[in-house]
Amino acid sequence: MTPKLVADIEPPYYTAVFTSVRPEAPEGYAETAVRMREIVGAVPGFLGYETARTPGGIGISVAYFRDLESLDAWRLDTEHQAAKAYGREHWYDSFSVHIGKVERSYSYERE
Repeated sequence: MTPKLVADIEPPYYTAVFTSVRPEAPEGYAETAVRMREIVGAVPGFLGYETARTPGGIGISVAYFRDLESLDAWRLDTEHQAAKAYGREHWYDSFSVHIGKVERSYSYERE
């Protein structure tokens, strides 16, 4: 299966970029990640996400939101907040979050 990128979103929109360092497959991580995808997918204004991880444990996830209100709904979700707190204590060696407003975007896909 070819990975599918998030594309063709009309700006402006917002991104939440989460970069992290963690060990490979910590206990409970995969199940929580599935649950977080379910929750964020139900947030009105959520547009999609992309994620990648290196064999050395560096990961990056980018979530796309129509507006700041939808991004804040995700940030303030109680299950998401609990997962973030658990991650700080048990999974991540380090992480950073960057919020940005996209004013221009374009994409390309080989036919």
